[in-house]
This record gives sequence, C-alpha cells and structure tokens, in this order.
Amino acid sequence: MTELSAEVIEFLSAGTRTGMLGYVASDGRPLVAPVWFVVDDGELVFNTGRNTAKAHALARDSRVVICVDDPHPPYSFVQVQGIATMTEDAPELLDIATRIGGRYMGTHRAIEFGRRNAVPGELVVRVRPTKVNSAFNIAD
Repeated sequence: MTELSAEVIEFLSAGTRTGMLGYVASDGRPLVAPVWFVVDDGELVFNTGRNTAKAHALARDSRVVICVDDPHPPYSFVQVQGIATMTEDAPELLDIATRIGGRYMGTHRAIEFGRRNAVPGELVVRVRPTKVNSAFNIAD
C-alpha cells in the first residue's frame, strides 16, 4: 500500500502519539528521532530547524521512515516509508506549526506554539508515502 487508508489516518491522528523518524546519517548510520506531526493531504508533516541533523540528513537523502505505535494493549503500529521534501514557505510553516502545537499542546496554546515554531530557519517537512505497513490490535 502506498497511500494512507482511512484506518491508518485515524490511527496516526489520534491523540498525541509521537512519530519516530528514521533517517541516514552522513556516515551511513541509521538514526531515529522523535517528531510531532500531523497528517495533511495524505502526507505526514512536521517541522524542524534548517540546521538540525534531521534537515541535513534529509537534504542528502530524502528517504525516510516514520513509525508510530500505540504501546497499550492490544497494541498497534503504523510504519510509513516515504520521500521527504522540505520548504521554508512562511504561510505553510505557520499553518503546520500551529496545527502541530494544537495537537500536542492543546488548542488553547496552538497559536502560541505556531508562532514560536514558524520563524526564519524552520522548515516544513512533508513525507509522501511510498509504502505503508500497519498492524492493529496485535494482542487480540
């Protein structure tokens, strides 16, 4: 599957689950970093600083994976392999940062976190799925 199904989108969008972003370091080592994200138009979207290890790695090699799990019984996970693109588009950055702030910090703080994270030097990262793996209710 290369697209996010309705079931996958519902799972990814529930609560405040953190995505684990897998990418490749300059020396070839696999690295993983937590990211706050939203689902937008069939893509997983997050923001990061232009000068972070993540941004440098994605500029070198845009292939990524994001894994999101529910660590509570009956356990579920979604793994999205994809291609990342980055932009500094200010209106998009403010929109995404505000939506992420609302999701993870609460709607009452969405604007505050959006403004804090939509500053020069920040990027919007969009992950277009190329393969989606999922398993729901594993322990049932």
